[in-house]
Amino acid sequence: MTAADRSDTRETSGGAAIDAGASTPHLVLRSAGIAGMAFSLLFVVSLWLVSARPPEGLDEIAFIDWYEANALGSVTVAALYVAPFAGIAFLWFIGLIRSRIGAREDQLFATVFLGSGLLFVGMYWAGAAQFASLVAGNRFDAAPPLTPAALEAVRSSAFSFLFVLAARAAAVFVLVTSTIIWRSRVLPHMLAIVGYAVGLVMLFSLSFLQWIVLLFPLWVFLVSAVTLVVEWRRHGSTGQS
Repeated sequence: MTAADRSDTRETSGGAAIDAGASTPHLVLRSAGIAGMAFSLLFVVSLWLVSARPPEGLDEIAFIDWYEANALGSVTVAALYVAPFAGIAFLWFIGLIRSRIGAREDQLFATVFLGSGLLFVGMYWAGAAQFASLVAGNRFDAAPPLTPAALEAVRSSAFSFLFVLAARAAAVFVLVTSTIIWRSRVLPHMLAIVGYAVGLVMLFSLSFLQWIVLLFPLWVFLVSAVTLVVEWRRHGSTGQS
């Protein structure tokens, strides 16, 4: 039995070993791992699509013209297509972690883990909804033309959701997930150590360096990749379920 196998078992009071993920088909675990990697890529793409900034010194008319010509399309794709699927993929990633914990789930840490994960998705989608309002308001509700003040108000609100609220929830999620990994030994301890570093940096540095939030999808990608490797080694490449 390998170290990975031992990490997935526990002993009951009668001495029998139980696989922490025995109740979850291995193909489902693998698909959830792929979903975590998909979230990482989609999340980075969504942030990149909404990050365009206009040149300095534009007047109001030129500012709106630049936005409609250079940023409105990418914001539409990010808010209406990329962000929703990124959030769905992250929910699958949450399921992956819970399935790895299995019967060893601690109620305290599980509550914070699930709550912070759901809060992250809610805040992330709220930020995307703010960007989507720029499109939906003018396309479907016959809203008045955009003004620089309205545009900046929407962008400021959306980035507050993304880089302040959602990012802090993500930091808590990383920290508590790392604690779960450390305590339950369902994955290598190195993931927990990396997670503690990522979570602390995100928690205290985002106010100064917003793009530190990209550490979060990188960590999710790493956890998903390691989980896929563990599953592949334990059950081979035959696709057993």
